[in-house]
Amino acid sequence: MINDSYFGGFILLGFPGRPQLEMIISGAVFFFYTIALIGNIAIILVPLLDERLQIPMYFFLRNLAILDLCYTTNIVPQMLVNVWGKDKKISFSSCAFQLFIDVTLCTVECMLLGVMSYDRFNAVCKPLHYMTIMSPQLCQGLVIMTWIIGIINGVILSPYAMSLPRCENHHLDHYFCEISAMVKIACVDTKVMEEMLFASCFFIFLPPLLLILVSYSFIAVAVLKIKCAAGRQKAFGTCSSHLIVVSIFYGTVIYMYIQPGNSPSQDEGKLLSIFYSIVTPSLNPLIYTLRNKEFKGAMKKLVRKEKPSEETVGH
Repeated sequence: MINDSYFGGFILLGFPGRPQLEMIISGAVFFFYTIALIGNIAIILVPLLDERLQIPMYFFLRNLAILDLCYTTNIVPQMLVNVWGKDKKISFSSCAFQLFIDVTLCTVECMLLGVMSYDRFNAVCKPLHYMTIMSPQLCQGLVIMTWIIGIINGVILSPYAMSLPRCENHHLDHYFCEISAMVKIACVDTKVMEEMLFASCFFIFLPPLLLILVSYSFIAVAVLKIKCAAGRQKAFGTCSSHLIVVSIFYGTVIYMYIQPGNSPSQDEGKLLSIFYSIVTPSLNPLIYTLRNKEFKGAMKKLVRKEKPSEETVGH
C-alpha cells in the first residue's frame, strides 16, 4: 500500500485485474519494440553507407526512423518494467518528462509526414527540378521547423496537463503518462484543457493532412499522365509506402482525439495509444524497406561487402 499523502508520483494501473491480458500485451509490445529497434536502426545506417540513397527522400526517412526510435524508447522500457515487476509507480518528474516527449514527438511525426508528402510531390511532378527544389538547406530547414512546432506544442500542453489538481488521486488508468489519461484524473472542470487539446490536434494535424491530400491529388494526376506502365509503377511505388504509413498514423490519431461524438472507452484508448505509439513505429521500417527496391538493393550490397571481409579474417 502507498501512502498518498507522501507519494508525489503516479501509479500506472494498466489493465487492473487482468494479469493474463497484460502479459499478452507486454509480449506483443516487446516483439514490436525489437522490430522497431532493428528496422529503424537499419534505415538510419544504410543510407549513410550507400551514396545512391543520399537523396532528400532518405534524409526524411532517416529522420522519421530517429523519431520512431525515440518515440518507442520513451514508452516501452517503463511500460515493461511496470507490467513485469511489482512496482507500478512512476515519479512525477519521470511522468512529466514522458508526457512532454510523447506530445512533442507525436506532433513532430505528424508534421514530418506532411513534409514527406511535399517531397514526394516534387519527386513525381517535378523530377527534372527535384534536387534543385529539395536542396539540403530546405530539407534541413523543414525538419528543424517540425521540431520547433513539436517542442512548442509540448511546452504548452504538457505543463498544463501536469498542473491540473488531482485531489491526491495518483492512480493513472494507463500504461504510460498519456495526456488524455492525465486529464481524466483531474478533480476540476477540464473543459478548457480538453478544448486546448482539441484545438491543438485540429490545427497541428489538419494543415499537414491537407498538404498530404493536395500533394497526392497532383501526384495522382501526374501518374495517370505517364504512358509507360513501368514508369507508372515506379512512381506509384515511391508513394504507396508513405500513403500506407500516413493512413495508419492519421487514422488512429484522428479516431483517438478528433473523432466527433463520444471518445473511445478507457480500455480502447489504451490499446489505440499503444498501437500508434509502439506498433506503428515498428511497421514503418517494414513498410518502407519491403516495398523499396533501392533500399533492398543497398542492403544486399552491404551484406555482400561484409561476407568477403569475414572470410578474409577467418583465413
